[in-house]
Amino acid sequence: MIADSMNDETKLMLRKAFAMFDENKTGFIQTDKLLGILGSAVAEGKLTFDQFVNIVGCFMEDEDDEAMAEELKEAFRMYDKEGNGYITTQTLKEILKELDNKLTSEDLDGIIEEVDEDGSGTVDFDEFMEMMTG
Repeated sequence: MIADSMNDETKLMLRKAFAMFDENKTGFIQTDKLLGILGSAVAEGKLTFDQFVNIVGCFMEDEDDEAMAEELKEAFRMYDKEGNGYITTQTLKEILKELDNKLTSEDLDGIIEEVDEDGSGTVDFDEFMEMMTG
């Protein structure tokens, strides 16, 4: 069996790719979803290298996004010392200043104004994620 010869990292990547298609978590994927990705290649019954790369690339992008989200979650937790689910805008200013010491007070105020849309003086993870990923 091919799966037996794969390393754990490759199997994990493939399992995550499979799970993306198995939306109902039944352990099966609908073939029409795969056929949709394959597009015209299905009519020919063959895949070019570029078509193959496009398919695999879809899975790798999602994997990268997932890894980035996890890193940002960890960074957010580090500054959310009380575990309240938010950080203060003052803490965020300090973080931004550490990341780029060329930012002026006006720059920082502008960024905070954009991020803290509701003016609560706090930034939750979703706002933080939006700021960091654009």
